[in-house]
Amino acid sequence: MQKNKIRILVAGCGNMGTSHARAYHRMNEVEIVGLVSRGEKSRNRLSAELGGVATFGDFGKALEALNPDAVCISTYPDTHADYAIKALKAGAHVFVEKPIAETVYDAEEVVRTSRETGKKVVVGYILRHHPGWKKFIKYAQGLGKPLVMRMNLNQQSTGEAWGVHKSIMSAMSPIVDCGVHYVDVMCQMTKATPTHVHAIGARLSDEIHKEMYNYGQLQVQFDDGSVGWYESGWGPMISEQAYFIKDVMGPQGSVSIRKNTYDQPQGASADIEEHTSLKQLLLHHSKLDEKGNLRRKQQIVETPEEPGHDELCYLEQTYFINAIHNDLDLTDHLTEVVHTLRVVLASDQSVKTGEVVRL
Repeated sequence: MQKNKIRILVAGCGNMGTSHARAYHRMNEVEIVGLVSRGEKSRNRLSAELGGVATFGDFGKALEALNPDAVCISTYPDTHADYAIKALKAGAHVFVEKPIAETVYDAEEVVRTSRETGKKVVVGYILRHHPGWKKFIKYAQGLGKPLVMRMNLNQQSTGEAWGVHKSIMSAMSPIVDCGVHYVDVMCQMTKATPTHVHAIGARLSDEIHKEMYNYGQLQVQFDDGSVGWYESGWGPMISEQAYFIKDVMGPQGSVSIRKNTYDQPQGASADIEEHTSLKQLLLHHSKLDEKGNLRRKQQIVETPEEPGHDELCYLEQTYFINAIHNDLDLTDHLTEVVHTLRVVLASDQSVKTGEVVRL
């Protein structure tokens, strides 16, 4: 029997909103009924691409006028919790980009409202849907305990990309905005609980608020003895040497995303397609022979099923639509989302106080 189409309102017509809208446009079971954005140009461009969709400049008015079944929120982080709660109370399921909110309190309010209304909330932890990253996590889980996890994503952003980053940094640092992805990956690799966070930050531009920093590094300890760091910086001054490191070590060896960043064109670090790219893994085995030499050579593991950014968003939205149609239990998902937000917000507190934060 044909399921009724899910009527969806897309809020935010930037990089992520556009990719999510393209995903919905491919789905027979979804109808995009409206687009919302602050900028008229972005929503008109996307509407034209999709064959003509109603556009709005105000989220509340669009919600009231369209009464959608679901809402996709890819706006700036300072609107995420507010928009999600309004949509849930209006009877809509919600997909919201990370981070779910700017505070743990607001994140918990979104979860509470989802529970009270019986509507689904899926948060855009896109790496959870990437087949190559799933393989990376699986190999890391086989390295024994404790794990040492080293990750970064620095972006040499200029022009429009720098403008977007400055807008985000009006309320949120790079290690908070992007860090939720990689802390979530660390939690999946260790299946352990973070216990302590320490972080440092530096303000490298006079174009951002005097209390904000555009470079940061967090260090997190887990209750199984594992440790990890994550580094993120945005702006025209950011170095592109070793800007993309994803490396994990354990007693049994190590596994790394194998990516040659030295032959990338300048500005590649700000290319959203590069942020999830994973073409090969390098697997190293630590066992020694009777002479103290390594028993096995390193292995290169191919990941031929590499999806592009739009395809990855399609996988993510397929999960969201499936959660609605098949009434998936998202309790664990939302618990983990709030937990990772708590960790990165603790890192922001550590930057500002200079103290280790116990979780």
